[in-house]
Amino acid sequence: MTIRTVNTSRPTPGREGNVMDAVDAGATWRRLLSGSWVGIVVATIILFALSPAIAQGSLGSAPLLSMLPFAAVLAMAAAGQTLVVQQRGLDLSVPGMIALAAGLCTCMVQSHGWPAWLAVTVAVVAPALVGLVNGVLVAVARVMPLVVTLGMNAVLLGTVLAISGGSPATAPGGLSRFSVDRTFGIPNTFIIAVVMLAVGGIIAKRSAVGRRLTYIGVSVPTASALGIRVTLYQVVAYGFAGLAYGAAGVLLAGYTRTPGLFIGDSYVLPTVAAVVLGGTAMTGGIASIVASGVGALFLTQLGQLLRSLGWNDAQQLIAQAAVLAAVVLLRQAAPALRGLAAQRRRRRTLPTAG
Repeated sequence: MTIRTVNTSRPTPGREGNVMDAVDAGATWRRLLSGSWVGIVVATIILFALSPAIAQGSLGSAPLLSMLPFAAVLAMAAAGQTLVVQQRGLDLSVPGMIALAAGLCTCMVQSHGWPAWLAVTVAVVAPALVGLVNGVLVAVARVMPLVVTLGMNAVLLGTVLAISGGSPATAPGGLSRFSVDRTFGIPNTFIIAVVMLAVGGIIAKRSAVGRRLTYIGVSVPTASALGIRVTLYQVVAYGFAGLAYGAAGVLLAGYTRTPGLFIGDSYVLPTVAAVVLGGTAMTGGIASIVASGVGALFLTQLGQLLRSLGWNDAQQLIAQAAVLAAVVLLRQAAPALRGLAAQRRRRRTLPTAG
């Protein structure tokens, strides 16, 4: 009788690294072939090149400088959404997160006498803690992400109404000046977003945390078999997403000076659209924070172009939904089109019967 032994030891870091290298290499090659992240970069360049021809003055210095801060806020919020979508979720608490951050850094100073630095710190950290709660409910309690984040959004909006007393407040002067000012002619909000996306992209691609988050998004059972603590990393992903929403809300409050209580309501669809445009599949797995940021820049410039043409907010939302639907349909059709192209190439290479 032969006795088989099963190795139950945890995998060595080298083994996990080799597997992750293989996953990253294969995913990078597939992304190059499919043109997911390349496509949004090319589309953004084309949009900026055509904007002056379609609507004169839509790409002047003044429109560009007024557009970049809003693109920066959307890019930071899209970075948080990317982390959630990578884990096969969808975060519907984005409006409440942004509104909470904006409300804390304004109302707690004006109405409750907090120091500005404390209010700003709490405004960034509080959404991160809420994100951790979302992560625990999703990863530990196994509640559907849509249910968790939708319910949490209602709780957050109620909290904003409670701390504000139903009236919006003005952002501290220092925060407003920083958000509106420019460094070397570039808006500070845009610089913050670029730094944040660059650091996030490096962490996602080069660090052990980022690689394990990617592997969990690709296959939870395989990640568990490799000894990765799936639940912990999923909770961390939601926490970092909340941190990104908090930073976006603070900068948005500073730039608008007196943000509305529900200032985050218009950020659900754009964050999802930016993530999809950046090449992240709604089924999770391979994701790119930087590409989502480029998608946010594309959507913001598209909105500015449509406003220059006289389109109202409703028409702009329809246009965003149309772009999102077109991208999804193209991605669904891409495998079939590649299969047909491969069949044609094989037929051409087959020898002709004599």
